[in-house]
Amino acid sequence: MPTERIYFDANAGLPLCKEARAALVDALGSVNPSSIHQEGRRARHLVEQARSRVAALAGARAECVIFTSGATEAAAFALSPVILDGKQERRVSALYVGATEHPCVLSGGRIGTDRTRLIAVGRTGVVDLDALDEALAGHDYDAGAPLVALMLANNESGVVHPVAEAAGIVKSYGGFVFCDAVQAPGRMPLDMRALGVDFLSLSAHKMGGPQGAGALVLANEGVRPAPLLTGGGQERRRRSGTENVPAIAGFGVAATQAGHHIADAGRIRALSLRLEAGIRSVAPDAVIAGEGAPRIPNTILFAAPGVPAETAVIAFDLEGVAVSAGSACSSGKVAESHVLRAMGYGAETARGGIRVSLPPAATDAEVDRFIEVWRAIHARLLQTRAA
Repeated sequence: MPTERIYFDANAGLPLCKEARAALVDALGSVNPSSIHQEGRRARHLVEQARSRVAALAGARAECVIFTSGATEAAAFALSPVILDGKQERRVSALYVGATEHPCVLSGGRIGTDRTRLIAVGRTGVVDLDALDEALAGHDYDAGAPLVALMLANNESGVVHPVAEAAGIVKSYGGFVFCDAVQAPGRMPLDMRALGVDFLSLSAHKMGGPQGAGALVLANEGVRPAPLLTGGGQERRRRSGTENVPAIAGFGVAATQAGHHIADAGRIRALSLRLEAGIRSVAPDAVIAGEGAPRIPNTILFAAPGVPAETAVIAFDLEGVAVSAGSACSSGKVAESHVLRAMGYGAETARGGIRVSLPPAATDAEVDRFIEVWRAIHARLLQTRAA
């Protein structure tokens, strides 16, 4: 077994970067940031400093950042049946979601699956804007407003959706837009104002920060979902519960570091293209999901006939290469990819989806090693199948 492991599962989460680790460790002795004494004020300073850093990453105002325990909580927070619009409470009667959204969005949040409607994607995985327009045209506006959830970059395929165009359609119907932007930081520019969405979610550990911290970012402080957690009134009475100061401090530093990684996107895209070519050199009939569509530069979701994802992922791991079978958010469970299914692929392909997501520090040598390992795994699995 090789001694130097290769980590190509960045979309599941980046290892804690050294800058975020230092900030987290420095904040471990913090007390309750709601306390007004000197120790409490120091903790509050760390939280507010991180809030400004996360806001800068998202292109938002600091007062519009609400810290949560992660992006799943942020999604549950955003998917609310009541939106507070100034002094008015506006009821949401239906949730419209892209068919390839993350499971935490597909579950419908507080709105529920019974009032959730799927918006189709095309073969490349890009949301069908005509289908969105048609769905909103048929919405029952007497029952309440529509809420549309559309991720910026898909966590499995890396496909980038036309969120700004979709938001324009939604706004023309008087609806609200929530965007899961978890996979965007460090891989593509992120500007909430340009996207035109109302709410946006982020996750610290996806950008090299600590696990257990995320954020719901508002475009306008006056338009926000009804609170998910109530009680103590923290986060300006928008999310109760004592803030996780060390994780939040690390989140803020990781957000700044993610902004720096954008400059390296071209190099990562070149590595991904070489890796794709290597996949195809071994398996010419391999499917690469989202090919021809805009994608974040680090992500490849592929499937090769006769190669089950679960078997391949284990084989890669034994060779010292960490990849995943689609999303890594199912407690280790490897199942059919709903993303590939929504894109129109059959069950065998959906069960064979292998996600390779490069970290910012990926190297040419690691890509060469991946292709070498893939060649050996592919040959071995096909030989076993033929026996």
